[in-house]
Amino acid sequence: MTEKRKWNDKFWLAMGELENKIQRERREREKSVWPEPEKVEAWNEERQRQRGCGQYCGSVSAAERSRTKKEYKREQFLKNVAVQTAKSAAFLLVSVALIQGIARFLPESITVSSSVGGRELPIYCVETDKKQVALSFDAAWGNEDTPRILETLKKHNVKVTFFMTGGWVEAYPEDVRAILADGHDLGNHSENHKNMSRLSDEQCQEELMKVHTRVQELTGYEMCLFRPPYGDYDNHVITNAQKCGYYPIQWSIDSLDWKDYGVDDIVKRVVESDKLNNGAIILMHNGAKYTADALEQVITGLQDKGYELVPVSQLIYKDKYHMKADGTQVSGE
Repeated sequence: MTEKRKWNDKFWLAMGELENKIQRERREREKSVWPEPEKVEAWNEERQRQRGCGQYCGSVSAAERSRTKKEYKREQFLKNVAVQTAKSAAFLLVSVALIQGIARFLPESITVSSSVGGRELPIYCVETDKKQVALSFDAAWGNEDTPRILETLKKHNVKVTFFMTGGWVEAYPEDVRAILADGHDLGNHSENHKNMSRLSDEQCQEELMKVHTRVQELTGYEMCLFRPPYGDYDNHVITNAQKCGYYPIQWSIDSLDWKDYGVDDIVKRVVESDKLNNGAIILMHNGAKYTADALEQVITGLQDKGYELVPVSQLIYKDKYHMKADGTQVSGE
Protein backbone atom coordinates (compact mmCIF):
# COMPACT_ATOMS: atom_id res chain seq x y z
CA MET A 1 0.00 0.00 0.00
CA THR A 2 2.90 2.34 0.91
CA GLU A 3 4.69 1.52 -2.36
CA LYS A 4 1.57 2.38 -4.40
CA ARG A 5 1.24 5.72 -2.63
CA LYS A 6 4.86 6.59 -3.46
CA TRP A 7 4.26 5.94 -7.16
CA ASN A 8 1.16 8.17 -7.06
CA ASP A 9 3.18 10.97 -5.47
CA LYS A 10 5.89 10.67 -8.13
CA PHE A 11 3.27 10.70 -10.88
CA TRP A 12 1.57 13.88 -9.67
CA LEU A 13 4.95 15.55 -9.09
CA ALA A 14 5.96 14.82 -12.71
CA MET A 15 2.60 16.10 -13.97
CA GLY A 16 3.05 19.32 -12.00
CA GLU A 17 6.51 19.92 -13.46
CA LEU A 18 5.18 19.29 -17.00
CA GLU A 19 2.37 21.79 -16.48
CA ASN A 20 4.81 24.42 -15.22
CA LYS A 21 7.04 23.88 -18.25
CA ILE A 22 4.10 24.28 -20.63
CA GLN A 23 3.05 27.53 -18.90
CA ARG A 24 6.63 28.95 -19.09
CA GLU A 25 6.93 28.18 -22.79
CA ARG A 26 3.52 29.75 -23.45
CA ARG A 27 4.51 32.98 -21.66
CA GLU A 28 7.77 33.12 -23.62
CA ARG A 29 5.95 32.67 -26.94
CA GLU A 30 3.50 35.43 -26.07
CA LYS A 31 6.38 37.83 -25.38
CA SER A 32 8.14 37.06 -28.64
CA VAL A 33 7.46 38.88 -31.91
CA TRP A 34 5.31 37.03 -34.40
CA PRO A 35 5.86 36.25 -37.13
CA GLU A 36 9.60 35.69 -36.74
CA PRO A 37 11.78 38.14 -38.76
CA GLU A 38 13.57 35.32 -40.57
CA LYS A 39 10.28 33.89 -41.79
CA VAL A 40 9.09 37.34 -42.85
CA GLU A 41 12.17 37.85 -44.99
CA ALA A 42 11.74 34.44 -46.61
CA TRP A 43 8.06 35.16 -47.33
CA ASN A 44 8.87 38.55 -48.86
CA GLU A 45 11.52 37.07 -51.10
CA GLU A 46 9.07 34.46 -52.33
CA ARG A 47 6.39 37.11 -52.99
CA GLN A 48 8.87 39.26 -54.91
CA ARG A 49 9.62 36.25 -57.05
CA GLN A 50 5.88 35.62 -57.61
CA ARG A 51 5.33 39.30 -58.47
CA GLY A 52 7.98 39.04 -61.15
CA CYS A 53 6.17 36.02 -62.59
CA GLY A 54 2.89 37.91 -62.81
CA GLN A 55 1.58 36.55 -59.50
CA TYR A 56 0.79 38.74 -56.52
CA CYS A 57 -0.66 37.91 -53.14
CA GLY A 58 0.39 40.93 -51.04
CA SER A 59 3.34 41.59 -48.71
CA VAL A 60 3.86 41.85 -44.99
CA SER A 61 4.25 45.45 -43.73
CA ALA A 62 6.71 46.64 -41.12
CA ALA A 63 3.86 47.29 -38.71
CA GLU A 64 2.62 43.74 -39.17
CA ARG A 65 6.11 42.33 -38.54
CA SER A 66 6.31 44.12 -35.18
CA ARG A 67 2.96 42.84 -33.86
CA THR A 68 2.84 40.12 -31.23
CA LYS A 69 0.94 36.93 -31.85
CA LYS A 70 -1.68 37.93 -29.30
CA GLU A 71 -2.29 41.25 -31.03
CA TYR A 72 -2.54 39.56 -34.38
CA LYS A 73 -5.14 37.08 -33.13
CA ARG A 74 -7.14 39.88 -31.55
CA GLU A 75 -7.14 41.87 -34.78
CA GLN A 76 -8.22 38.84 -36.80
CA PHE A 77 -11.01 38.16 -34.31
CA LEU A 78 -12.28 41.75 -34.61
CA LYS A 79 -12.17 41.52 -38.41
CA ASN A 80 -14.19 38.30 -38.35
CA VAL A 81 -16.75 39.88 -36.03
CA ALA A 82 -17.05 42.90 -38.35
CA VAL A 83 -17.51 40.68 -41.40
CA GLN A 84 -20.14 38.52 -39.72
CA THR A 85 -21.97 41.59 -38.43
CA ALA A 86 -22.04 43.09 -41.92
CA LYS A 87 -23.37 39.84 -43.38
CA SER A 88 -26.08 39.61 -40.72
CA ALA A 89 -27.10 43.24 -41.27
CA ALA A 90 -27.30 42.70 -45.04
CA PHE A 91 -29.39 39.56 -44.57
CA LEU A 92 -31.72 41.40 -42.19
CA LEU A 93 -32.19 44.29 -44.64
CA VAL A 94 -32.94 41.93 -47.51
CA SER A 95 -35.43 39.98 -45.36
CA VAL A 96 -37.24 43.14 -44.26
CA ALA A 97 -37.43 44.39 -47.84
CA LEU A 98 -38.78 41.06 -49.03
CA ILE A 99 -41.46 40.93 -46.33
CA GLN A 100 -42.49 44.52 -47.04
CA GLY A 101 -42.72 43.75 -50.74
CA ILE A 102 -44.91 40.72 -50.13
CA ALA A 103 -47.17 42.66 -47.78
CA ARG A 104 -47.48 45.50 -50.29
CA PHE A 105 -48.15 43.57 -53.46
CA LEU A 106 -50.04 40.41 -52.48
CA PRO A 107 -53.84 40.83 -52.53
CA GLU A 108 -55.93 40.73 -49.39
CA SER A 109 -57.56 37.57 -50.71
CA ILE A 110 -54.68 35.59 -49.21
CA THR A 111 -56.68 35.77 -45.98
CA VAL A 112 -59.57 33.94 -47.69
CA SER A 113 -60.00 30.21 -47.03
CA SER A 114 -62.72 27.93 -48.41
CA SER A 115 -60.96 24.79 -47.20
CA VAL A 116 -62.11 22.73 -44.21
CA GLY A 117 -60.20 19.56 -43.36
CA GLY A 118 -58.89 19.28 -46.91
CA ARG A 119 -62.34 19.84 -48.48
CA GLU A 120 -63.02 22.90 -50.63
CA LEU A 121 -66.50 24.22 -49.90
CA PRO A 122 -68.93 26.59 -51.60
CA ILE A 123 -70.88 29.12 -49.52
CA TYR A 124 -74.13 27.58 -48.22
CA CYS A 125 -75.01 30.43 -45.88
CA VAL A 126 -73.39 33.33 -44.04
CA GLU A 127 -72.80 33.93 -40.34
CA THR A 128 -74.04 37.46 -39.70
CA ASP A 129 -75.72 39.54 -37.01
CA LYS A 130 -77.83 41.23 -39.66
CA LYS A 131 -81.34 39.84 -40.10
CA GLN A 132 -80.85 39.30 -43.82
CA VAL A 133 -81.47 36.39 -46.21
CA ALA A 134 -80.93 36.02 -49.95
CA LEU A 135 -83.40 34.77 -52.56
CA SER A 136 -81.83 33.16 -55.62
CA PHE A 137 -83.27 31.77 -58.87
CA ASP A 138 -81.63 29.23 -61.16
CA ALA A 139 -82.43 29.99 -64.78
CA ALA A 140 -81.76 26.99 -67.00
CA TRP A 141 -84.99 26.45 -68.88
CA GLY A 142 -88.07 28.49 -69.88
CA ASN A 143 -88.81 32.19 -69.44
CA GLU A 144 -92.60 32.29 -69.41
CA ASP A 145 -92.81 33.39 -65.78
CA THR A 146 -89.72 35.64 -65.69
CA PRO A 147 -91.68 38.88 -66.34
CA ARG A 148 -94.12 38.04 -63.50
CA ILE A 149 -91.26 37.25 -61.13
CA LEU A 150 -89.55 40.54 -61.95
CA GLU A 151 -92.84 42.40 -61.47
CA THR A 152 -93.40 40.86 -58.02
CA LEU A 153 -89.84 41.62 -56.95
CA LYS A 154 -90.19 45.21 -58.09
CA LYS A 155 -93.52 45.55 -56.25
CA HIS A 156 -91.84 44.65 -52.95
CA ASN A 157 -88.56 46.42 -53.76
CA VAL A 158 -86.61 43.19 -53.38
CA LYS A 159 -83.31 42.45 -55.10
CA VAL A 160 -82.27 38.85 -55.77
CA THR A 161 -79.71 36.81 -57.72
CA PHE A 162 -80.34 34.94 -60.99
CA PHE A 163 -77.90 32.11 -61.81
CA MET A 164 -78.09 31.62 -65.59
CA THR A 165 -76.79 28.96 -67.95
CA GLY A 166 -75.16 29.89 -71.25
CA GLY A 167 -78.05 28.35 -73.17
CA TRP A 168 -80.60 30.45 -71.26
CA VAL A 169 -78.60 33.64 -71.82
CA GLU A 170 -78.38 32.87 -75.54
CA ALA A 171 -82.10 32.08 -75.79
CA TYR A 172 -83.39 35.02 -73.72
CA PRO A 173 -80.98 37.97 -74.00
CA GLU A 174 -83.73 40.53 -73.41
CA ASP A 175 -84.63 38.87 -70.11
CA VAL A 176 -80.97 39.05 -69.08
CA ARG A 177 -80.94 42.77 -69.78
CA ALA A 178 -84.23 43.25 -67.93
CA ILE A 179 -82.92 41.41 -64.85
CA LEU A 180 -79.83 43.59 -64.75
CA ALA A 181 -81.83 46.78 -65.40
CA ASP A 182 -83.95 46.03 -62.32
CA GLY A 183 -80.83 45.91 -60.16
CA HIS A 184 -80.53 42.16 -59.59
CA ASP A 185 -77.35 40.07 -59.51
CA LEU A 186 -76.38 38.12 -62.61
CA GLY A 187 -74.80 34.81 -61.61
CA ASN A 188 -73.07 32.02 -63.54
CA HIS A 189 -74.75 28.59 -63.71
CA SER A 190 -72.29 27.14 -66.29
CA GLU A 191 -72.56 26.99 -70.05
CA ASN A 192 -74.27 23.60 -70.50
CA HIS A 193 -75.55 22.60 -67.02
CA LYS A 194 -73.31 19.54 -66.74
CA ASN A 195 -72.13 17.62 -63.67
CA MET A 196 -68.90 19.54 -63.37
CA SER A 197 -67.22 17.12 -60.96
CA ARG A 198 -66.92 14.77 -63.96
CA LEU A 199 -65.10 17.36 -66.07
CA SER A 200 -61.40 18.13 -66.38
CA ASP A 201 -59.91 21.39 -65.09
CA GLU A 202 -59.87 22.79 -68.62
CA GLN A 203 -63.50 21.79 -69.24
CA CYS A 204 -64.62 23.30 -65.92
CA GLN A 205 -63.03 26.62 -66.76
CA GLU A 206 -64.49 26.52 -70.26
CA GLU A 207 -67.98 25.94 -68.81
CA LEU A 208 -67.54 29.02 -66.65
CA MET A 209 -65.87 31.39 -69.06
CA LYS A 210 -68.07 30.79 -72.10
CA VAL A 211 -71.18 32.10 -70.37
CA HIS A 212 -69.11 34.73 -68.59
CA THR A 213 -67.95 36.13 -71.93
CA ARG A 214 -71.45 35.95 -73.39
CA VAL A 215 -72.96 37.95 -70.51
CA GLN A 216 -70.12 40.44 -70.57
CA GLU A 217 -70.56 41.07 -74.28
CA LEU A 218 -74.34 41.33 -73.90
CA THR A 219 -74.48 43.63 -70.86
CA GLY A 220 -70.95 44.71 -69.89
CA TYR A 221 -71.55 43.01 -66.51
CA GLU A 222 -68.71 41.05 -64.86
CA MET A 223 -70.25 38.08 -63.05
CA CYS A 224 -68.52 36.87 -59.88
CA LEU A 225 -71.03 34.39 -58.38
CA PHE A 226 -71.18 30.76 -59.52
CA ARG A 227 -73.61 27.99 -58.62
CA PRO A 228 -72.63 24.48 -59.76
CA PRO A 229 -75.39 22.71 -61.73
CA TYR A 230 -77.31 20.19 -59.60
CA GLY A 231 -75.31 21.42 -56.60
CA ASP A 232 -72.63 18.97 -57.78
CA TYR A 233 -69.08 19.88 -56.80
CA ASP A 234 -65.78 18.56 -55.53
CA ASN A 235 -62.47 20.19 -54.68
CA HIS A 236 -61.44 20.73 -58.28
CA VAL A 237 -64.79 22.36 -59.21
CA ILE A 238 -64.42 24.88 -56.37
CA THR A 239 -60.76 25.66 -57.04
CA ASN A 240 -61.38 26.11 -60.77
CA ALA A 241 -64.25 28.49 -60.05
CA GLN A 242 -61.99 30.51 -57.77
CA LYS A 243 -59.27 30.59 -60.42
CA CYS A 244 -61.83 32.13 -62.78
CA GLY A 245 -62.62 34.83 -60.23
CA TYR A 246 -65.84 33.36 -58.85
CA TYR A 247 -67.33 32.86 -55.39
CA PRO A 248 -68.95 29.37 -55.44
CA ILE A 249 -72.50 29.60 -54.01
CA GLN A 250 -74.72 26.76 -52.80
CA TRP A 251 -77.89 27.14 -50.69
CA SER A 252 -79.09 26.37 -47.18
CA ILE A 253 -82.85 26.29 -47.91
CA ASP A 254 -84.24 24.41 -50.91
CA SER A 255 -87.81 25.32 -51.93
CA LEU A 256 -88.02 22.16 -54.10
CA ASP A 257 -90.23 24.24 -56.38
CA TRP A 258 -89.08 22.19 -59.38
CA LYS A 259 -90.95 19.16 -58.00
CA ASP A 260 -94.28 20.93 -58.61
CA TYR A 261 -95.77 20.18 -55.18
CA GLY A 262 -97.79 23.40 -55.27
CA VAL A 263 -97.76 26.94 -53.89
CA ASP A 264 -98.39 26.07 -50.25
CA ASP A 265 -95.57 23.54 -50.21
CA ILE A 266 -93.09 26.07 -51.60
CA VAL A 267 -94.09 28.74 -49.07
CA LYS A 268 -93.93 26.31 -46.14
CA ARG A 269 -90.55 24.88 -47.11
CA VAL A 270 -89.06 28.38 -47.16
CA VAL A 271 -90.86 30.40 -44.49
CA GLU A 272 -91.13 27.59 -41.95
CA SER A 273 -87.74 25.99 -42.59
CA ASP A 274 -85.72 25.10 -39.48
CA LYS A 275 -82.70 26.48 -41.39
CA LEU A 276 -84.23 29.92 -41.72
CA ASN A 277 -81.67 32.04 -39.91
CA ASN A 278 -79.66 35.19 -40.51
CA GLY A 279 -77.55 34.68 -43.64
CA ALA A 280 -79.66 31.92 -45.21
CA ILE A 281 -79.50 31.46 -48.99
CA ILE A 282 -82.76 30.24 -50.57
CA LEU A 283 -82.93 28.24 -53.81
CA MET A 284 -85.79 28.70 -56.30
CA HIS A 285 -86.18 28.33 -60.09
CA ASN A 286 -87.66 30.88 -62.45
CA GLY A 287 -89.00 28.16 -64.75
CA ALA A 288 -90.76 25.95 -62.15
CA LYS A 289 -94.54 25.59 -62.44
CA TYR A 290 -95.66 27.26 -59.18
CA THR A 291 -92.76 29.58 -58.36
CA ALA A 292 -94.22 32.80 -59.74
CA ASP A 293 -97.51 32.14 -57.89
CA ALA A 294 -95.75 31.39 -54.59
CA LEU A 295 -93.20 34.22 -54.72
CA GLU A 296 -95.31 36.98 -53.16
CA GLN A 297 -96.22 34.80 -50.15
CA VAL A 298 -92.57 33.80 -49.74
CA ILE A 299 -91.48 37.45 -49.73
CA THR A 300 -94.17 38.67 -47.30
CA GLY A 301 -93.72 35.61 -45.08
CA LEU A 302 -90.00 36.33 -44.71
CA GLN A 303 -90.58 40.04 -44.19
CA ASP A 304 -93.22 39.32 -41.53
CA LYS A 305 -90.52 37.45 -39.63
CA GLY A 306 -88.33 40.53 -39.76
CA TYR A 307 -85.97 39.47 -42.56
CA GLU A 308 -84.56 41.84 -45.14
CA LEU A 309 -84.14 40.22 -48.56
CA VAL A 310 -80.83 41.08 -50.26
CA PRO A 311 -78.93 39.72 -53.28
CA VAL A 312 -76.23 37.13 -52.64
CA SER A 313 -73.49 39.61 -53.56
CA GLN A 314 -74.59 41.84 -50.69
CA LEU A 315 -74.92 38.98 -48.19
CA ILE A 316 -71.53 37.27 -48.54
CA TYR A 317 -68.08 38.43 -47.41
CA LYS A 318 -65.75 39.20 -50.29
CA ASP A 319 -62.47 38.84 -48.38
CA LYS A 320 -61.04 37.98 -44.96
CA TYR A 321 -63.28 35.00 -44.33
CA HIS A 322 -63.12 31.29 -43.68
CA MET A 323 -65.58 28.41 -43.83
CA LYS A 324 -67.15 26.12 -41.27
CA ALA A 325 -67.55 22.42 -41.99
CA ASP A 326 -71.28 22.90 -42.75
CA GLY A 327 -70.56 25.49 -45.44
CA THR A 328 -71.22 28.56 -43.33
CA GLN A 329 -69.09 31.53 -44.38
CA VAL A 330 -67.58 33.31 -41.37
CA SER A 331 -65.99 36.75 -41.31
CA GLY A 332 -62.38 36.96 -40.15
CA GLU A 333 -59.09 35.23 -40.94
